[in-house]
Amino acid sequence: MNEKELLEKRQDLKEKMEGILNTAKIENRAMNEQEVVDFDEAEKSIKNIDETLKRMEKVYNMEEKEVKVEDKRELTQEEKDIKSFANFIRNKVNGVVTNEGDVNLTKGDNGVVIPKTIVKKIIDKVIEISPLYASATKYNAKGTLAIPKYDDSTDDVTVAYATEFDELVSHSGKFATVELTGFLIGALTKISKSLLKNSDFNLTEYVINKMAEKFKLFYEGEMINGTTNKISGIVGSYDSTKMKVVLGAKSSVTADELIDIQETVPDAFQVKAYWIMNRETRKAIRKLKDSDGNYILNRAFNEKWDYELLGKPVYCSENAEKLGTASKPVIFYGDFSGLAVKETEEMEIQVLVEKFATQHAIGVCGYSELDTKVENTQKIAVAVTGATDPAKA
Repeated sequence: MNEKELLEKRQDLKEKMEGILNTAKIENRAMNEQEVVDFDEAEKSIKNIDETLKRMEKVYNMEEKEVKVEDKRELTQEEKDIKSFANFIRNKVNGVVTNEGDVNLTKGDNGVVIPKTIVKKIIDKVIEISPLYASATKYNAKGTLAIPKYDDSTDDVTVAYATEFDELVSHSGKFATVELTGFLIGALTKISKSLLKNSDFNLTEYVINKMAEKFKLFYEGEMINGTTNKISGIVGSYDSTKMKVVLGAKSSVTADELIDIQETVPDAFQVKAYWIMNRETRKAIRKLKDSDGNYILNRAFNEKWDYELLGKPVYCSENAEKLGTASKPVIFYGDFSGLAVKETEEMEIQVLVEKFATQHAIGVCGYSELDTKVENTQKIAVAVTGATDPAKA
């Protein structure tokens, strides 16, 4: 039990003892044998809780002393940042005014800038838990980022036989740009106030893990689906003319259609290619068989996600749409380094003291900027559900 739970149990026991006494008083009698036993047991439990709380306080004070002893040696920059970050959260909760500039923290537009070593840990964690983010091509920059892109849709360089003294006909493509701006995004996580008594490392590590989980879900969702008038993602920026396969039904997919999706991506980009789909879509594909009765989706324990489809790994994301809705992008295939992600290196936090006060917790908000679009459209193919389901014979 944590301190809060012990205190709540102590209060319940105290009320139980008071109730036993009051009952005897109201009935104008002495406590009976069972009431004496219950009263003594409650009193003994309270003493045990009090002793436990004293020892918890001793351990906490011992940890504080150990930190102070450790502080005598020269700390690394990472250790300083961990300590600064943890102290900032504790001080914010306790109402202590600090000069953030003295603890490796600076004021930003939305809150306090997290030390770079802490940001890197959050980003590394996002990479670890999101293969799509890990695969994408990332740019750390502020302002608008313009990525050059060769456009051969209207004209292109040509090579042909030449005749002496005849003029060559000039042909060339043109350079377009993929522009990435920056949209403010935020993640909110709760921290138990009991955790504030833990070591600097444990408190900071907890925030890193929770923030990474929140950002992973958001990053991956936006990288796949995007949001209208915000981040484009794959759905909002892939080549829907050349790289789209429309399925024959809205609730199912065939083996031949899966081959069509895979063959949409040129061989040059097949080496690092993999599939992204919802788990329900994978479930439907698992039931498909080839002409010999063999399942086309196989368990592949040497692959990082345990399943292989047409020779390529299958990653399931809850952010991918399920089969069943008309005209929805549901399967993504290709080399996802073709997706560009622009983010700012600086991440900012705000500590919310009152928001979860009734839950014996605090809130920590993390802010960053993100934009993502497909920069190489040949690398990523998308399968879109059909308008209806064919009538069954």
